[in-house]
Amino acid sequence: MANTNLQFKTNYVVDSKIEPFYKGGKVQISKDEEYIFCTCESRVNVLEISTGKIVHSVQHDDQEDITSFALSCDDEMLVTASRALLLKQWDWRQAQCTRSWRAIHTVPVASMTFDPTSTLVATGGCDGTIKLWDVLKQYCTHNLKGSSGVVHLVQFHPDISRLQLFSSSLDCGIRLWDLRSSQCVCVLKSHYSAVTSLSFSPDGGTMVSSGRDKICTVWDLKAQKAKRTVPVYEAVEGVVLLPENEDLSQIGVKSKDLHFITAGSKGVMRVWEASTARCVYAQTLSEEEEEKDDDPRRLTYLLLLPASSRLATVTAEHNIVLYQLPGLTTQQQFVGYNDEVLDVKFVGKGDSHIVVATNSCQLKVFELLTNSCQILYGHTDTVLSLDVFKKGFLFASCSKDRSVRVWQMDSDSGQVHCVAQGSNHTNAVGSITCSRMKASFIASGSQDCTLKVWDLPADLSTTGADMHQLTPRTTEKAHDKDVNSVAVSPNDKLLATGSQDRTAKLWSLAGEVEVGMLGVFRGHRRGVWAVCFSPVDQVLASSSADGVTKLWSLQDFSCLKTFEGHDASVLKVVFVSRGTQLLTSGSDGLVKLWTIKTNECVKTLDAHQDKVWGLHASRKDDKMVTGSADSNITVWVDVTEVELAEEQAKQEDQILKQQELSNLLHEKKYLKALGLAISLDRPRTVLTVIKAIRQVENSHELLETTVLKLRVDQKESLLRYCAVWNTNARNCQDAQAVLQVLLTHLPPEELLQYQGARTHLEGLIPYTERHMQRIGNLLQASMFLNYMWQKMRVAGAPSSMGQDEDMDTTPLAQPFFMIEKEKGMERGDEEERDGDDSDDGQGDDPHCPVKEKEEEDDDVSASKKASTNEGSVENGGSAKTNGNHHSESEESSDEEDLEEDQTTVKVMKCLPVSSVLQRQTFSS
Repeated sequence: MANTNLQFKTNYVVDSKIEPFYKGGKVQISKDEEYIFCTCESRVNVLEISTGKIVHSVQHDDQEDITSFALSCDDEMLVTASRALLLKQWDWRQAQCTRSWRAIHTVPVASMTFDPTSTLVATGGCDGTIKLWDVLKQYCTHNLKGSSGVVHLVQFHPDISRLQLFSSSLDCGIRLWDLRSSQCVCVLKSHYSAVTSLSFSPDGGTMVSSGRDKICTVWDLKAQKAKRTVPVYEAVEGVVLLPENEDLSQIGVKSKDLHFITAGSKGVMRVWEASTARCVYAQTLSEEEEEKDDDPRRLTYLLLLPASSRLATVTAEHNIVLYQLPGLTTQQQFVGYNDEVLDVKFVGKGDSHIVVATNSCQLKVFELLTNSCQILYGHTDTVLSLDVFKKGFLFASCSKDRSVRVWQMDSDSGQVHCVAQGSNHTNAVGSITCSRMKASFIASGSQDCTLKVWDLPADLSTTGADMHQLTPRTTEKAHDKDVNSVAVSPNDKLLATGSQDRTAKLWSLAGEVEVGMLGVFRGHRRGVWAVCFSPVDQVLASSSADGVTKLWSLQDFSCLKTFEGHDASVLKVVFVSRGTQLLTSGSDGLVKLWTIKTNECVKTLDAHQDKVWGLHASRKDDKMVTGSADSNITVWVDVTEVELAEEQAKQEDQILKQQELSNLLHEKKYLKALGLAISLDRPRTVLTVIKAIRQVENSHELLETTVLKLRVDQKESLLRYCAVWNTNARNCQDAQAVLQVLLTHLPPEELLQYQGARTHLEGLIPYTERHMQRIGNLLQASMFLNYMWQKMRVAGAPSSMGQDEDMDTTPLAQPFFMIEKEKGMERGDEEERDGDDSDDGQGDDPHCPVKEKEEEDDDVSASKKASTNEGSVENGGSAKTNGNHHSESEESSDEEDLEEDQTTVKVMKCLPVSSVLQRQTFSS
């Protein structure tokens, strides 16, 4: 199909992840302004602002949800409260709990704060009580009663010398507590709804409070009464007094009077002049971002970062946005929770960003280096699908709001804005695709069963707030059910659609106005989720809810290949490696890499815990990104080249070590040679060293000295090798020699500590018994031949010698066996092998006695052949059953096997004395 010289991909590894780190609740920023602390169910996550990465995380052992937390003013201590009514003190940098105690509250803690000295921590409970704790001396100092209902706000006065604590509960009053007397000094009443935040002036004499009753109140703390009430016309969640010594004229601060900034339900920040109750500045929104109450962008927290002159807001959609004063320009955005990820694509120069469609009407563009996010507003309902044009700076989206939009990224700043939109579908638009050659058109498929092709203007640049309005070039009734996927061919001449009606269709884009159907791909048993053209061949890939992926020919619309492996719907399919491989993702949470030529699944990645809706490969084909219903986004990098480089380096290292090993053996440095061979983890090489040691003078002492000087892990490996060598009759003597050293000098307790020692020793027993039996059979055969020789030697002796004379067992001066190598002989007289599974040839079968076969003798019965074969099979089978080891390819070469196979043993028969004297021999 494609370039056969292309290196196939073999594996992907995780490069980075974008995970949920905030799902609502309290947010606090460290005093050094480097970290953001936020709750995520049972954890408190610590986000590093500069990188956008979660650097620390603490969690209660009982995994109960954390209801509140507080970071000390010196950034040293973190205290958390859980639903289990436990308070825990943490060394958060080490994620270690240093102390744990009961909260005494009868119901969970709702609010918590530290005093300026980081000595006292106050907890407000849902039981209407407030308790103060000395975290250094570890005891409860105050138990303040009198609040009605949940105490959702506690805050110390910044001047610790006053020893004052402010609190608010369901009665909407602000209580001022004197900690010297543990009494409530007064209740400041102005709000008629929940008080959400307090902010103090630098001198500590003025306080501003905000509430959901759409007002802010300026308080004179000395007189303990309200100075002014400021109507802000929205439910306010946060208020911050602006610094007095900075030039904030860009946001309407023209005088030195007291100014404060509010954040609330309309999703914008406003600057107010306290003395006149006048709004002097308000953030502006685009036409798509009209102000409205209960908007998903409504702000829930407002925090001041005084050291860097920044403000931080938290939205109802769990986004954290940092603004730079004095202009309130957006500096960084972090997405705490993405909800279900429906699609994801690489965009930007060098695929530096990803654009993500979640279960939301907004798009999110993440910078992969910092995880900073730009949130794009425009669609009014959930965005369902995305696609990117060739250069990566232009992409398209479609939504349940029945519209399509085209977005452009600035190549320098990375800012994205909408440049075109079109609305002509009558139902949700579920799929979209972009032209491949140049940015000339987009195509969309909808739940209204139609296919539309939209032409783009030649110049997509926009001036001001205007954007291009798109109208469809053509509309075609494409399928009988929802159109789930559309794809454009690499030459922009063909269009493919996949539908819930279980078919995929091929369309021609050659006409200037209409599209013409060329054919139908039938074969899937359930709806088709995705279609994709091959970048190099006339092939279309489709994936379906039936769990399979199919490859189709564009010539005759036949199915070329079927890939099965997912346990559920296959949601996405893309080509990689220049069309030679496929990536598929499914609702089983898996991503699979397939090689098309072999129909083989090369790698299965356990990518996510839920449906993987988003799957996209980078333009350089060196990484991919996945997005899932589990709210996680993962960037994967192709490590094929890395693995090849590592393998090549490993091979080069092996060659160098082999050369070093040869030099050590030549220099007779056996200890170093043996250690090096074991480090290579090559049993045959280790066996070569053992054989070399056993060939020298005083081999037993040398072997003993060398083996005992090895490290424990090396002895452990040697025991494992011996169990393998012992399965081969040719190598058993070397194995037994090493075993003798190990078993003689090492205590059993130490041997049993070796990994797998029991298994290795149990595997040694049956083969050792066979070797002993073989030696016993050999001794018996030699005794029989001795006996025969004695009888033949005395055939012409005087009659005085009795027939029952004791047999002379003196060894013969000459051997009774002569080994001949006969080329081309049949294997009928070959000795039986051990039956080992390895590629290493085994030695002669120790259970098979020496056989005699005369070429002229045909008296061997079939029953004897059968009994002999049965014995051989039985013995071989038992050995294979009892042995737990397989020999390795390094044990013996194929040349040794061939040489032994061609060796036959001939027994020289001794004839009567006359014949012996004539030195006549006959082959048997």
